[in-house]
Amino acid sequence: MAIEPFIVGNPVLVVVDIQNGDPPSSDGGQTIPHMENDGSWVTKAAGLVAKCREVKVPIVFIQEAHRRDLVDFGRELDGQEDVHLLEGDFGTEIRSEIGMKEDDYFIRKRRYSCFFGTDFEILMKGLKAQTLILVGGLTDVCVHYSFVDGHQHDYFCRVVEDCVIGSSLEAHEASLKAMEYLQTGARCSSVKVVKELDALVGKSSLASL
Repeated sequence: MAIEPFIVGNPVLVVVDIQNGDPPSSDGGQTIPHMENDGSWVTKAAGLVAKCREVKVPIVFIQEAHRRDLVDFGRELDGQEDVHLLEGDFGTEIRSEIGMKEDDYFIRKRRYSCFFGTDFEILMKGLKAQTLILVGGLTDVCVHYSFVDGHQHDYFCRVVEDCVIGSSLEAHEASLKAMEYLQTGARCSSVKVVKELDALVGKSSLASL
């Protein structure tokens, strides 16, 4: 099977749910489980945001937010997750260190996939996007589900494995493998993305001569 170039056509950086996060629940546990980490994934994701600004690649920030009366949770609370990310709460806001600006593209979603019940697809068509580069969390939930929907809508999808975090290390690794199964070459590092973006700019410069 032929492997496509890393970036096909117009790329877009999709920043999935990098939010402040909820405080511990009443029993001291997490409202949403997260694997142990040193926080470097956020720093690296912020670096990619800055790089995309530099090379003029569109960035779309995704925010999961639920109505305070819980009406839009649906089956989301049937598993391990407790009530989380309610509208108006500090934890629901996009983390300041990720570098979002007031005039950035912003999509609010009620469910896991950034495609589901939002205007994300309309925005992608307007941007003439072909390659989606995903960072954020959770690897095994919102990133994975968004990747799958992107795949089924015929986008070339890339997941930056040092810029995502899972609910557990096991789930994180399993989802990365599952995404690579769908699109060979989907898994990548932030260093790889920066290199490919620089190469893309170089080609554009040569084409303009």
